Amino acid sequence: MRLFLFLIICQCAINSVKTHSASSPNVILLMADDLGIGDLGCYGNRTLRTPSIDRLAEEGVRLTQHIAASPLCTPSRAAFLTGRYPIRSGMAAFSRVGVFLFSASSGGLPSEEITFSKLLKQRGYATALIGKWHLGMNCESSNDFCHHPLSHGFDYFYGLTVTNFRDCKPGQGSVFLKGVQKSLVIPIEIAGITLVSLAIAQHIGFLKVPFQALGYCLLIATISLVALVFFFYHFRHLNCFLMRDHQIIQQPLSYENLTQRLTKEAVQFIGRNTNAPFLLVLSYLHVHTALHASKDFRGKSKHGLYGDAVEEMDWSVGGKSMNWEGGIRVPGLLRWPGVIQAGVYIDEPTSNMDIFPTVVKLAKAQLPSDRIIDGHDLIPLLQGKVTRSKHEFLFHYCNAYLNAVRWHPGNSGSVWKVFFFTPNFSPEDSNGCYDSHVCFCHGGFITQHDPPLLFDLSRDPEEKVPLTPETESRFYEILEVVHLAVNNHMRSLHAVPDQLSWDNLLWKPWLQLCCSSLLQSCYCDYDSEESLLEVHSV
Repeated sequence: MRLFLFLIICQCAINSVKTHSASSPNVILLMADDLGIGDLGCYGNRTLRTPSIDRLAEEGVRLTQHIAASPLCTPSRAAFLTGRYPIRSGMAAFSRVGVFLFSASSGGLPSEEITFSKLLKQRGYATALIGKWHLGMNCESSNDFCHHPLSHGFDYFYGLTVTNFRDCKPGQGSVFLKGVQKSLVIPIEIAGITLVSLAIAQHIGFLKVPFQALGYCLLIATISLVALVFFFYHFRHLNCFLMRDHQIIQQPLSYENLTQRLTKEAVQFIGRNTNAPFLLVLSYLHVHTALHASKDFRGKSKHGLYGDAVEEMDWSVGGKSMNWEGGIRVPGLLRWPGVIQAGVYIDEPTSNMDIFPTVVKLAKAQLPSDRIIDGHDLIPLLQGKVTRSKHEFLFHYCNAYLNAVRWHPGNSGSVWKVFFFTPNFSPEDSNGCYDSHVCFCHGGFITQHDPPLLFDLSRDPEEKVPLTPETESRFYEILEVVHLAVNNHMRSLHAVPDQLSWDNLLWKPWLQLCCSSLLQSCYCDYDSEESLLEVHSV
């Protein structure tokens, strides 16, 4: 389960939309999952066709060291919306699982967190999230919607509250099956052997065990197993659904023409807000697995279904789980005609946390003064008023565990990166955690490094050759500076409720949304292909 984050930012006065004053520019943010920095033409790819995205790059600024705050969806999206490291909001897991898996979980982005959508809404902006959310939905009942996008500053929502797991698309396999098998085989064997042993002991008179107690144990084990089988058999119907605001409009989700439907919703939202400033976050399901492409794009690229999905996302624009650079370094494009110079490359470290203060200041809203904001306003850098990023240090977390630190000294062109631990790949001779779909972040799943691994990304961007005291004379000096920065960072953290604890992650039947009934397999479709307007000409 690779959940990298790709970010395109487009602050723009759209030609077909009335341009508002400089204090209230329209803001469009486009996001995509799992798209690598080398998958776009504007970043050097010569075989995938992305002309629309490439045109955005030519008309704006290309960030070449843009970093996602996490290699996983849930924490990275929390950082994107709040401008804060996920560890500050409880959106970084101490357990193995670092993202929300079920629509009926109780964890999510806390209501105390301030999103840029909340602040822009207070400034009179119309706000919409179209596409993927993945930051929780309910807390205590199936209709409190405490974590829902509409509770975090968005006026309008059309999309998925979780994500498009492979389990959501028939024939794409499962991200759970292997883990469930590993987790349950031994407990089931132990329970079975225990029950059989107790029955035998009772039969031969070796042990007095009430038949009623044995019966209850057997009943509980059977009900638990049946419930588990039922849940995973119906996973697609229970977790993969499409919502408009608080209402389910398609359950289970259909991938047919999904990108076109998202695009249509985005175009219609812009059309409804031609006389007022707006914020639109269009969060694609592309190119996260399960991979999908509509019939107009299927089989057209040179890179199979993945390439088809990338090219379909590019059409829409016209209209992982590791802290290695390949897992967190993502494309970042910004366009604002007349304000940001076109065709510019910025090679300074930037973060998706920077979007929060940048968007808030563009709207002339006030940044919160009661909390630490880790992002920095990008506009001075984008306009060439400054040449250095304010990010001297960036801290890279693997769930709630500090994995690596990036240091960009103010008097040097070097970008140092220090790893305190690295994941143990599975299979051992691979370059990823394919057996578990995602790399875990603690215990026997990692290798600690003492001294830490050190790379100079300005000379070794692929992190192939760790530096040593013999190859880098300042080796221990660099580590000392980084350790001091880590200590200062750790002192700025405060304990908060863990939104990704097992209690908050587990499926809770009373939080489950169903648009019909369980007897009808929670089926409904109010967003069928027949209602789709033709958007290819838009």
